[in-house]
Amino acid sequence: MADEGEDRRGQSPQSVTRVIRLLETLCASNEPVSLADLSRALNTPKSSLAALLRGLAEERFVAMSEGAWRLGPGAFGLGSALIEARRRFHSSDLVREGMRRLAEKCEETVLLGVRDDDGETMTYVDVVESRNAVRFAVSIGDRRPLYATAGGRALLAAEPEEGVRQYLAELRPQSFTKQTETSKARLAALIAEARKTGVAQTVDQAGEGVTGSASVIRDAAGTATGVLIIAAPSSRAQQRLAELAELVRKEAAAISRNLGYRDAGAA
Repeated sequence: MADEGEDRRGQSPQSVTRVIRLLETLCASNEPVSLADLSRALNTPKSSLAALLRGLAEERFVAMSEGAWRLGPGAFGLGSALIEARRRFHSSDLVREGMRRLAEKCEETVLLGVRDDDGETMTYVDVVESRNAVRFAVSIGDRRPLYATAGGRALLAAEPEEGVRQYLAELRPQSFTKQTETSKARLAALIAEARKTGVAQTVDQAGEGVTGSASVIRDAAGTATGVLIIAAPSSRAQQRLAELAELVRKEAAAISRNLGYRDAGAA
């Protein structure tokens, strides 16, 4: 009996890993995936996957569509819950208060972004929208590439130079607008400038007509836990770039101080 229990414990982690990889594969696909394709992608026997899929289907985490598998409503519900949990974790009352304060000063949309685990993207986890009729609109949970956003470049600027070099070496940039910067040398220079000034700014990089100004928020340990962003229509922001840069830099610094960060270089 002891051997049987040990076997079951040994198999359990593998099953959990398979479930996670299965859901990740379905999440990454724009179309339903057949059992055969899942078997090849995961290097797992179809019989084993079929059993997992049946269990996930019972909980509505996956669903059958024209003979193939896709994510079900249960998975989307969990995803929404995770995004909300992440928002609560990163957006404390101190951060939220600072976001509202900044939104009142700049009269534009203010966002909180965090770097994703993949190291390549940033997710918006909180937002205070502008009251202007024409404003930048974004949904919590939206993801953006680091290199093409003010928030992403600010987060990169907070990294050690070696980390930035590795990021750029692996980067395969694409253009989202005619203005999107894809030169790695130029991106390196822009990130270095953001490191020096404490602010990153972009104009029409990830989307037409959007200007971003961003500065990182640090915790008591000095870790960049998030990035504060002002997002505004470029038509309004062009005459205020210096002002917006100073506003976001000062508010990010104020939030960081409230979180316990002390800049060794500050007077």
